[in-house]
Amino acid sequence: MMMLTTTTTLTLTLTMMMMMMMMMIIMMTMMMMKKKMMMMKMMMMINMMIMMMIMMMMMMMMMMMMMMMMMMMMMMMMMMMMMMMMMMMMIMMMMMMMRRRRRRSRRMMRMRRMMMGMMRMMRMRRMLLLLLLLLMMMMSIRMNVHVE
Repeated sequence: MMMLTTTTTLTLTLTMMMMMMMMMIIMMTMMMMKKKMMMMKMMMMINMMIMMMIMMMMMMMMMMMMMMMMMMMMMMMMMMMMMMMMMMMMIMMMMMMMRRRRRRSRRMMRMRRMMMGMMRMMRMRRMLLLLLLLLMMMMSIRMNVHVE
């Protein structure tokens, strides 16, 4: 069990380090290109990266849960979270596609407005998800301690 905790903590720290590195690189590029469009694209990229990192964390958590053979509820929660992340990724992609197209029809505008609404919802949800993740991590650590 001790091994499990150590490995998870290590992986988490590594992911965080990677994230920081990516952020640094992106920030540097942003400083170099002082264009609004570029900034927007960079922001999107950062969002994508964060999403990816969160997904990686989810996967790790899933593995941990499987190893520990915890309750099905946790597994269900994880699956739900994964689905949510996928949805977010899809929405991000859609937004990117919309940005690229210059032609502005009414339908596109309506779609975009809907997407904006979705994004707002998603932002709220993302915060909640992060909180949930933290809670789960705490719980898993506690579980490990108890098992020891």
